[in-house]
Amino acid sequence: MQDQHRSGCPINLTVEVVGDKWSLVVVRDMMFGNRRHFRELLNGSMEGIASNILADRLRRLTAEAVISKADDPSHKQKAIYSLTEKGIELVPVFAMIGAWGSKWLPVTEELSIRAKLLAEGGPPLWEEFMDDLRVTHLGAPPDPNRSGPDVRERLQAAYEAVVARQAGGGRN
Repeated sequence: MQDQHRSGCPINLTVEVVGDKWSLVVVRDMMFGNRRHFRELLNGSMEGIASNILADRLRRLTAEAVISKADDPSHKQKAIYSLTEKGIELVPVFAMIGAWGSKWLPVTEELSIRAKLLAEGGPPLWEEFMDDLRVTHLGAPPDPNRSGPDVRERLQAAYEAVVARQAGGGRN
């Protein structure tokens, strides 16, 4: 298997799997936006991914077992994409990428609030988020001791609060 890759370096191998812009955006949208159908991924991408590129990245991510594809029971002609355990375990990587980008790049407040909250929550929040994703994407049973919104919903609520505050002219 190693002869299919440039080297056995773990950083190189990870970059070969998820290192291009569009693969990361697809996984991000599945992870944080709960987009699981082709059309949702295509139309929901603020970066404007082209349909042929999206189809290619979905094939590649499926081949690498970062995501899985199954027939959607609600519609015969649709497929539903799910993060695999391999994909779910990218949460800490996304948290660190978001923290780095928030520190060094000209991010917007509304698009960086999730990264800020993930950084502040650290590994305990990442674990909770991964558990939530396992329920959604892998069909794992929810933790009976937890109540209230899941991590994705809390991150989304924080984003919406920033957008609402900005729309109202608030700055704090």
